[in-house]
Amino acid sequence: MKKLFLTVLVFVMLISVSFSVFAAEDKPAAKVIAYYFRGAARCPTCHKLEQYSKEAVENNFKEALRSGRLEFKVVNVEDKGNEHYWNDYQLYTKSLILSLVKNDKQIKWKNLDKIWEYVGNKQRFIDYVQSGVADLLKEIQ
Repeated sequence: MKKLFLTVLVFVMLISVSFSVFAAEDKPAAKVIAYYFRGAARCPTCHKLEQYSKEAVENNFKEALRSGRLEFKVVNVEDKGNEHYWNDYQLYTKSLILSLVKNDKQIKWKNLDKIWEYVGNKQRFIDYVQSGVADLLKEIQ
């Protein structure tokens, strides 16, 4: 009975180790994070900026999102603990920032500041965001 118990215990431990090794391998060493930064007060244009940004990322980069090489995050910079983003990215209004991260360290970032200019033309907006994300994703392949 002890032998059976020990055999089962060893088997369970081996499976656990295998899963943790696979989980570590699945995490990409590099990724792009698309941050849409917003405040608490939100006008119709602000909602549209977020909607178009999310749509551009989610509809055009499904595989990169699925693999973890791309993330889309909406961040309220007015929430406690998020104030640092104002200085980190030199924010002055609602913004879409693309951050290139390698080994959990930000390597570079880009403010897609023309989103305000293109918000009146959805296709141009989507193309602009898609191009910016694609450029950074090329750097991690």
